Amino acid sequence: MMGFLKKGRSIMLVLGGGSARGLAHIGVLKVLEKEKIPIRRIVGTSMGALIGAAYSAGMPLNRMEDMAHKFSWKTIFDPTMPKMGLLAGKKLALVVAELIDNKGFEQCKIPLTVVTTDIEKNERVVFQKGDLQNILCASCSWPGIFNPIRIDGRLLVDGGIKNSVPTRIARSIDPGYMVAVDVGFCVKEGKIGNIFEMLMQSFQIMGEELNHYQARISDVMIKVDLDHSIDQVAFDKSREAIAEGEKATAEKVGQIKRMLSVYSFPSLKIGAKPEKWRD
Repeated sequence: MMGFLKKGRSIMLVLGGGSARGLAHIGVLKVLEKEKIPIRRIVGTSMGALIGAAYSAGMPLNRMEDMAHKFSWKTIFDPTMPKMGLLAGKKLALVVAELIDNKGFEQCKIPLTVVTTDIEKNERVVFQKGDLQNILCASCSWPGIFNPIRIDGRLLVDGGIKNSVPTRIARSIDPGYMVAVDVGFCVKEGKIGNIFEMLMQSFQIMGEELNHYQARISDVMIKVDLDHSIDQVAFDKSREAIAEGEKATAEKVGQIKRMLSVYSFPSLKIGAKPEKWRD
């Protein structure tokens, strides 16, 4: 079963968005690390990009988990005069810098790809090098909630707007064995009382629809079963989210190992795309 380790076989791990629900990605990584399943590349959007970047930059999972348990909405709450967003995003930038230890793409132990969205041109913008902290902030910036980030003349926001689980992008980079993680969305029925709830509900509906199509492309999909008690802002339920990520991954480990042992790996050159491109 473990012969694939000697053959240099590995997975490309694709991590989707989800904000607080995306903390489940920590649980996924805990199981993959425990089972010694090698990761050759991480492709992430939004919270998936942030957790994937922290792991690629070398942050130990136990420290990442501790930070998740101490995190709250207030940690990134910095209201500003609304122009393009309700929050300035400066506190978010501090959290990002701490998670990646101020490192850049070139210092990541695992090659990293981060997905963002150009809100002005309706295009995905994908990065494999550049200012990692700034790019991650862009990938995590929900439109209307956080101020967008301008990079190289582009106005960038959350990558999940177009790619909630960026499997199609991952496949265009790397033709090999892909494992993707979908933490789902939390569409609720009920009265909408304010602009924040309106924006959040819009994201959930949009993301749920995107997932129906994007999640099918991977070789193995880890679907984390998070019920409606854990929504996108339920950072106080990090323990439950991480535990569900562990549970869902443990159920797929056997399949991942079996597939790695028999998978016919393409001989195509991996990672041939430039550091950023558009649709």
